Amino acid sequence: MADTNLFVSKSDYAYAELRGQILSGSLAAGARLAQYDLAQSLNMSITPLREAIRRLSSEGLLTVETHRDVRVSAMNSDEARQLFEVRLSLDPTAAELAARRRTEDDIATMRAAVARLLPVTRQWGEEALSAHRAFHQALYRASHNDVLIRLLDDLWDKSDRYRRLGLELPPGDEPRTRDLQEHHQLVDLIDHGQAVEAAELMRNHITHSLTATAISALEDRESTAL
Repeated sequence: MADTNLFVSKSDYAYAELRGQILSGSLAAGARLAQYDLAQSLNMSITPLREAIRRLSSEGLLTVETHRDVRVSAMNSDEARQLFEVRLSLDPTAAELAARRRTEDDIATMRAAVARLLPVTRQWGEEALSAHRAFHQALYRASHNDVLIRLLDDLWDKSDRYRRLGLELPPGDEPRTRDLQEHHQLVDLIDHGQAVEAAELMRNHITHSLTATAISALEDRESTAL
């Protein structure tokens, strides 16, 4: 559990704790929050917890039902596709800007991150997802566009639930091998200042991402449930 001293208020602390549990899947989609029990476990009154719940509800991560019943928002293909569509637009922009603006330190950080990558499969799980995120964060920061970095970090957070759904699917070896190779190719293109090529490779990379796989799986599930 995080140190409460790192946060400005108890509400901020509760927000960070709940958000992290939702995005990591510790709080599953559809799970009901026992608010008083949760407040007690966080060592706070119900008031700051409810403030945190309101913030998470505004982000679409929690759903407040009648009689103050609160649940983790369901996952659906519409939200997954919307997140995917925005990333498909912004990630190539970040790659292009990185190729134009990268510093030697940026390249060193990206090369260190790419060396730690693992295949994003059930076998490697959270370790692979963490390494994957670290690489993309290093690339985003090489764009030197603070607004873009914040947008992409938030999109990455909100896509995490869908990325973990994709982990449950058996993708086979070839897509994950290609995924690893593309990361190395991206660093080389950015290092050599090949902005157009970096943007195009990133676009292809997102098109075949784990979120794209999760969208197809969700659509299949939703059509079956009809």
